Amino acid sequence: MEQLKGTGVALVTPFKADESIDWNALEKLINFVIEGGVNYVVSLGTTGETPTLSADEKLDLMKFTFEKVSKRVPVVIGIGDYCTRDVVNRLEKCPLDEATAILSVAPYYSKPTQEGIFQHYKTIAAASPKPVILYNVPGRTGRNMTAETTLRLAHEVENIAGMKEASGDMMQCMQILRDKPKDFLVVSGDDGLALAQIACGMEGVISVAANYFAADFSSMVHAALINDYAAARVFNNNLLEGFELMFSENNPAGIKAFLHHAGIIENYFRLPVVPVTAELHKKIGAYLKKY
Repeated sequence: MEQLKGTGVALVTPFKADESIDWNALEKLINFVIEGGVNYVVSLGTTGETPTLSADEKLDLMKFTFEKVSKRVPVVIGIGDYCTRDVVNRLEKCPLDEATAILSVAPYYSKPTQEGIFQHYKTIAAASPKPVILYNVPGRTGRNMTAETTLRLAHEVENIAGMKEASGDMMQCMQILRDKPKDFLVVSGDDGLALAQIACGMEGVISVAANYFAADFSSMVHAALINDYAAARVFNNNLLEGFELMFSENNPAGIKAFLHHAGIIENYFRLPVVPVTAELHKKIGAYLKKY
């Protein structure tokens, strides 16, 4: 897990006008974030619009990412679902030799009990050939994974090696950081809270914003991790308005608008995600000129 400290980036999936995957744009994005200084990339995270991708497309994206990253940085693969059996089946079939770890979102929609969440992850960890990183994002899943459940998994299940915590609950985050095993990695899943959470003891972030702000966001995280908070605050303060614009309507619609302004990808999606409004798109353009 030492490899996954610092800045990870949850890659978007670029599409063409006909909704096919834009492989050239994805290669451009991969090179852009690595050259910007991110420490690792996350492929097939929910920012990549994975619910709209077919099983074959997910497999192709995984292989393409491994090929284009070409071992320059570690690759984490997102494999999560509300059906535990489906996650296990995918773990058994996916070519994961080049993956450093698996990022698995907490089961969504079904709103399981804390015991259900525990058993879900325990089953996944037993089936996974790679270390598992928990992903708690109750704003999307509809159910918070409590500090008690997280710590139970961290202490009792051997192949669970870390978590991406995106509850936004700072007290819960601090409880996890206080009581976790020493070698259990905890990273932020909230770009706007990442600096504060690193100050509390988190060891990095899996970021959406780093798709566009790869260099400055990575510099902010690096400065914070070496306790240079004066420098980190400068970067963070410059990014705050960008965070607000990026997440004001939808993720990944916001980050794709930023990347479109940069000429890295086209601004296309698969329903039900749609582009940001024309008004917000204009505000993003104005901000980037100022930035």
